[in-house]
Amino acid sequence: MARIAPLAPPYEAHVEEALRKGMPPGVAHDPLALFRLLQHHPDLASRMRVLGAGLLAHGELPALDREIVIARVTARCGCRYEWGVHAAVFASAVGLTPEQVAATVSGGSGHPAWSGRQRALIVAVDELHDTATVSDDAWTALAEHYPAGQLLEFLVLAGWYRTIAYVANGVLLEGEPWAVPYPQDSA
Repeated sequence: MARIAPLAPPYEAHVEEALRKGMPPGVAHDPLALFRLLQHHPDLASRMRVLGAGLLAHGELPALDREIVIARVTARCGCRYEWGVHAAVFASAVGLTPEQVAATVSGGSGHPAWSGRQRALIVAVDELHDTATVSDDAWTALAEHYPAGQLLEFLVLAGWYRTIAYVANGVLLEGEPWAVPYPQDSA
């Protein structure tokens, strides 16, 4: 059970409007538990929505690379909630194979599922997770594939999803019923 329960319907009008803004048009699911949780602090939720939506819908990183970063960050943080949501909603849409999705949890940069560019992302995410920095070698590998703007976006994206992991893990947010089960949970 979550330490802070996500809001449940019926919602106040301002909450209903904010939740509608947060969900893509035509989505069959109820608003995400994370979004309903954040509505306990509407101003914070509003500010977070701008950055989160911007990274997902208006980023310069290729969508496939973005989802590798998100999956690896959330896996390294043990954030089953966000990993499962992205695995369900975005993974196949951007071209991640089931093997690659599983490798974000169980495999490192040496996993055969990864190309050279993808391997560079995994190494850099792992270094950020472990040390809060990127070594010269890992940076050079990334810079072979990405211009300066995308490198900056990579750093913000990784940090953003670590923040999301802190929130979801900190409140013990339960997974969405339709999310992909975390590989270690379904074994």
